[in-house]
This record gives sequence, C-alpha cells and structure tokens, in this order.
Amino acid sequence: MTGTAGASILARLGARRDRVLLPAWCYLLIALAVGTAYTFKGLYPTLASRLSFATTISANPTLQALTGPTYDLTTIGGLTAWRIGGLGGALLGVMNILVVVRHSRAEEEAGRLELVGAGAVGRYAPLTASLLLATGTDLIIGVVIGAGLALVGPPVGDSFVLGMALAVVGAAYAGIAAIAAQLTETSRGANGIALAVLGATFLLRAIGDSAGPGVRWLSWLSPIGWGQRIRPFAGDEWWVFALPVGCAALACWAAFALAGRRDLGAGLLPGRPGPATAAPGLRSTLALAIRLQRGVLLGWLVAFVVVGGVFGAVAQDMVNIVATSPQLGRIIAQLGGATGLGNAFLAAVSGLLGLLSSVYTVQAVLRLRGEETAQRAEPVLATGVSRTSFAAAHITVAAVGGALLLVASGVVTGVAYGLRSGDVGGAVGSVLGGAAVQVPAAWVLAGVAVALFGLRPVLTGVAWAAVVVCFLIGELGPSLRLPRWAMDISPFTHVPRLPGGTLTGAPIGWLLGVAVVLVAAGLAGFRRRDIG
Repeated sequence: MTGTAGASILARLGARRDRVLLPAWCYLLIALAVGTAYTFKGLYPTLASRLSFATTISANPTLQALTGPTYDLTTIGGLTAWRIGGLGGALLGVMNILVVVRHSRAEEEAGRLELVGAGAVGRYAPLTASLLLATGTDLIIGVVIGAGLALVGPPVGDSFVLGMALAVVGAAYAGIAAIAAQLTETSRGANGIALAVLGATFLLRAIGDSAGPGVRWLSWLSPIGWGQRIRPFAGDEWWVFALPVGCAALACWAAFALAGRRDLGAGLLPGRPGPATAAPGLRSTLALAIRLQRGVLLGWLVAFVVVGGVFGAVAQDMVNIVATSPQLGRIIAQLGGATGLGNAFLAAVSGLLGLLSSVYTVQAVLRLRGEETAQRAEPVLATGVSRTSFAAAHITVAAVGGALLLVASGVVTGVAYGLRSGDVGGAVGSVLGGAAVQVPAAWVLAGVAVALFGLRPVLTGVAWAAVVVCFLIGELGPSLRLPRWAMDISPFTHVPRLPGGTLTGAPIGWLLGVAVVLVAAGLAGFRRRDIG
C-alpha cells in the first residue's frame, strides 16, 4: 500500500460533504468575475470613456493599493483583470485555506482521521485528498471564469489566461495551508497561520503597487502579485505562471515532508498548556463563549478598522471617479441613495461592511455546530448548563460582535473621510448612522444560521449560501437590473440608505422581528433534538 492509497475516495467524500459550500464559493467567484466584466461593458462602452476612467485610476496610488497595478484599462478585459485580480486572488486564497484545513487538520483534530487511517488508507491520503479537492475546485473556477468572460465579449485566449491566473494563485495558498495544517494541533490555529500569511502577502502587494518604484519589488513576494503580473489582456507574461505553480509544488512537498515527521493528532509546534485552574470569570456560559471566540473577533475587528480607514480615505477620490460616468453614478445612487455622490458612496460602503459583518455573525453562530461535532458541547451540557443558555451565549457573542464591527468601522471611516473633507464631527455622525442601521440585516442572516443549527444541523452550510446570495444581490443586482422581488430577497435591500437617505423605523423593526423569530425557532429546535 502506498502513502497516498485511498486519496481519491477521500477526495470524493470531501466533495460530497462540501456539496453546498464549494458550489457557493464557485458561484460567488464566477459571478464576481463575469458580473464585473458585464458591468464594465455597460458603464464604459466607448474607448473615450475608458480612457477617462484609466486616467483617474492611474493617478491614484490608494486605489492601486486596493486593487492592483493598472496595465491596460482601455479594454473591457483589461478593466476586469484590474478589478478582480487582487480581490479574486484573495478570495480564492481564503477558499483554499478553509478547504485544505477543513479536510486535513480539522478531521485529525476531531479524531475521524484515526478511524479512517485504520483502514486501507495511506499516511498521506487525507492531505492529498484535501489538496486535490482544493486545486480541482480552483481549476473548475478558472475554466468557467474564462468561458464566462469570453461570452461577455473579451478575447477568448486572454479570458482563460485570467481564469488560470486566479486558479494558480489559489493553488499557491492551498500549499501554504497544507504546511500550516502540520504546524498546530488545532484547525483554528492552522487557519490563523495561513490567513495571517494571506493578509501579509496582500499587504506586501498593496505596498509594492502604491508606494513607488523603490519598493515595487515587494509585490513579487506575494502570490496575489504574481497572478496580477501575468498581465491578462495586457501582454500575457506566461513565464510568471511558474512562480505560483512552483510555490504550490514546493509548499506541498514541504507539507508532505512535515507530515511524515509528526505523530497523528500532534503538531510540530508544541501546544501551550493552559492554567491548572480556570479563572473566576469563566464560571458562566457567556464568559466561556467570549473566551472561545475572542481571538476570531479581534482579528475581524482589526480587519474592519483597516478596511474602514481605507474606504474613508478614498471616498472623495471615488466621488471624482463616479462623476466621470453617468451610468456608474446611477448604480452608486441605487446602492446608496441619491442625495449627493459622497453620501451615496458612503452609504454603499456601509452596505458592503454590513454584508461583511454578516460573515462574522454566521461564523460565530456556527461555532455552536463546531463545538457539538467536536464533542465539546456534550460535557458542558452534562453539568447544570441548559441547552438554551449554552446556545444563547454564542448567539450573544455573534450579535454583539457583529454590531461592534460595524460601529468600529463606521467611526474609523467617518474620521478618515472627515479628515479629507474638513468636517470630522459631521462625517463620523453620518457614517456611524449608516453603519449602525446595517446591524439588523446582519442579525437576520445570523438568525438563519441559528434556525438551521437548531432545526436541521446537517444543513448549516446553507447559511453560507444565504450570505453568498445576499452578497451577489447587493454587489451585482443594480448593475444587472434584477427585478424588485429578487432584490428584496436580501435583508440588506430593506435597510435605510444612510447617510443621505431618510431613517425609517418600520424596516428596521421588521428585520429585528424576523431575526428574533428565526433565533427562537432555532433555540426551540435545539432543545428538542439529539446532540450530535
């Protein structure tokens, strides 16, 4: 029996388990790429309009830090490659990290790999299967993106180059995740290490693309930067493909080498022993939930503060860009209201941050399912802790944490925008209001996750599909001119558009009511079903 015996069977099993999550990721990334091309085709139909847009973008280093270098913005394909090269590479990196860790370290941590390994399964089969699943998904996404872009209008060859550029960036982060899975004993630790590498490489690319020629070499230290420097629709530098492919191959080789040098269930980095006795503050279920989730919440908080500061700093520049296109102005008005381009853009930013906060709330709620499947919930519930208090503690952390993220990002965005506009106090108040009204919509998606956890725990992955649907409706709905009934599916469509709009209590009240009903249904179901 070889070391990879049974890998193909485990890969098929992983695809079966992720039959909701992986299609959701595929749909998100493909729709983002193809929808972006379709949107640009409507916004800038002529060469003159694209030249005007390119002139504005090329002179703004902050925007290049967000999206990447501008090679050729005179074509729809070039605009699409510029817009999704950095964001698409980062999202694919996140997907690959989560998939590889979920099917390697997380399975090992839960004890399932020990049972699987007792059969005719090789030592390296689980790691091989996770990499096959991740890179196979990358390949599917890349091919479909290429075909979809070609249908929109850009040249077929360059469309597939862009799709494959994104795919190999994802594969590079799959290899990095495979290494991280060998280092720690927990899936949270592995995800944390790999996502930290992703964040650091994104930051290196941002600095290299915006800080001037002297530090441009920093972009060559990032897989995301490599994907952009393949230059789809701007010359196609084929040799750059060797960098992410080589990184993926080297990282996978290192991961297999490390996997052979550790015990099953152990990590190469020693685990930190906890204190002999618990602190007095850990006597409640809420304190335990906070302790378990504080690291994740802190990471999200840092990300929201950074993103809020960046959006606030570029808000005035984006207003100037929007002014160059009447079509883009109409879309921003649909997203953020029609009272001034500045207010409309800030309202659109608040909507985006609201969508991102829902990702955190769903993740925090589904920690309940993770505690249950890892068999850590049962010992807690065997004491005097009720099921309702156990679940309510994690739900409270999710709800309060989501609100905290939006408030913090609203304050930082307002300060950054106020410093540029000369009215810090007014900007903070208006932007903070726009961020705060997004909270009930984020709580609705958290309620969906609670309801699924309590009533049909095997379908908790549908909560992520709901987040993806809301994201696509919010980001692509106006440009694709979806019918009103389709837009109304997303709870964020019903949020008052602030700043600049009118604050009305009825939609907020309805959203809060829906969230409460969903949470109540989930708690009732959890009280009546079997654990596990």
